[in-house]
Amino acid sequence: MNTTTKTTNSADIGLIGLAVMGQNLALNMNDHGFTVAVTNRTLSTVDHFLAGEAAGTNIIPAYSNEELVQMLKRPRRVMLMVKAGSPVDAVIEQLVPLLEEGDIIIDGGNSHYADSTRRTRELAEKGILFIGAGISGGEEGARYGPSIMPGGSPAAWPHVQPIFQAIAAKADDGEPCCKWVGEEGAGHYVKMVHNGIEYGDMQLIAEAYDLMAHALKMTPPEMSDVFARWNQSKLNSYLIEITADIMAYKDEDGEPLLNKILDSAGQKGTGKWTAIAALEEGIPLTLIAEAVFARSLSALLDERAAAAELLGSNTGTYDGDTASFIEQLGAALYTAKIVSYSQGFMLLRAAAETFGWNIDFGEVASLWRAGCIIRAAFLDEVMQAFRRQPQLPNLLLDDYFRQEVQAAELGWRNTVARAVQLGIAVPALSSSLAFYDGYRRQRLPANLIQAQRDYFGAHTYERIDRPRGDFFHTDWTGEGGDVTATTYVA
Repeated sequence: MNTTTKTTNSADIGLIGLAVMGQNLALNMNDHGFTVAVTNRTLSTVDHFLAGEAAGTNIIPAYSNEELVQMLKRPRRVMLMVKAGSPVDAVIEQLVPLLEEGDIIIDGGNSHYADSTRRTRELAEKGILFIGAGISGGEEGARYGPSIMPGGSPAAWPHVQPIFQAIAAKADDGEPCCKWVGEEGAGHYVKMVHNGIEYGDMQLIAEAYDLMAHALKMTPPEMSDVFARWNQSKLNSYLIEITADIMAYKDEDGEPLLNKILDSAGQKGTGKWTAIAALEEGIPLTLIAEAVFARSLSALLDERAAAAELLGSNTGTYDGDTASFIEQLGAALYTAKIVSYSQGFMLLRAAAETFGWNIDFGEVASLWRAGCIIRAAFLDEVMQAFRRQPQLPNLLLDDYFRQEVQAAELGWRNTVARAVQLGIAVPALSSSLAFYDGYRRQRLPANLIQAQRDYFGAHTYERIDRPRGDFFHTDWTGEGGDVTATTYVA
């Protein structure tokens, strides 16, 4: 067991959970001059960490939660980097008897926002402050600068702000990618939407790859050159950058490794959470939902193999101008990406209204400009759009984004049309275009749906020639009555 000298009330923050993310955050805090006390359920991990990556640092080992709490300055700040769900509740239950009024528990894991809301309220009854902090950037981000999205008890923020903003990634203008997001579960909600947008971005890129590989018969090195070029344009982003790297990577035999990777995508659930939340709020989060479903479809390996043999595959090859195809594909990728972020912020706005959270959407965009997985050059423009109009209902209505989409619309539309003609599925690209076309229609065919609902279920309808809120029912067959059914408005 490590025998590093321990001093009561000497540590700025305690950290429980020394998996890779926890270790890297502790090292990051140490690099910025903060004294961190650490512990782990498996105590041998503490010794291994102190003898390895943390050797020579000021990180202090603790071999129980009691010992860790005794080392902390008041108000005590304890950060949990443990598996989301019941393990977080179990550690909180162990900590509560050891803490005093005004002490702070921080959950830095990938928790569901509803759990963070519950924990904020339950701990408030005990006089303890809670922060649910969404953290993005993976292992490298945790070590050298993640994007941090804290929410929970507002009174806790001043006590963790210096630490979090010091270790967070910095945007090009020097702003830390860590600002207070909002009350209760707002921090983890924003992180959930971030992950949903991440699902959408990855699916859009995968569809662009699919079109280049099968419609244009391009090799991974050729595609790598395209993505590298796109990364020098408006499409500049972390995911585009790493895609270029992935496509250029060769296996030990000199062949592209990408071609050898099984086409079944995993998921940890945050994309599904985002889609479910959108259904609960009645927000048409079509692109992200399609990205989640695309991963589910990819997992049906045996079934797809059987279907391919029985139904055949009619994937065609494009015989036109390759350069023009790639240019229009880039336009489609860019415009669909704008739609994805537009839908994400629509969901954030609806949730803020539902839960009474004071979320600054421009600040949320600023948090994503560096450190996180969806960092992209155009987030500066997203941030400016909300700073110009804090109550902007949709990014598509901002002058900058409206003009960007209109300029690229033809390439977007042509790309989707060609994909359909060639038999190549592009669910994210096509659903984003369908949303755009539907969103800008003054009148949709939902009037027929309302008539049908009233016909078979007496669900009533409103009329365009009468005031909103007045509901009507028609006896369509002459055999019905005056009794109507209730409904809900999404």
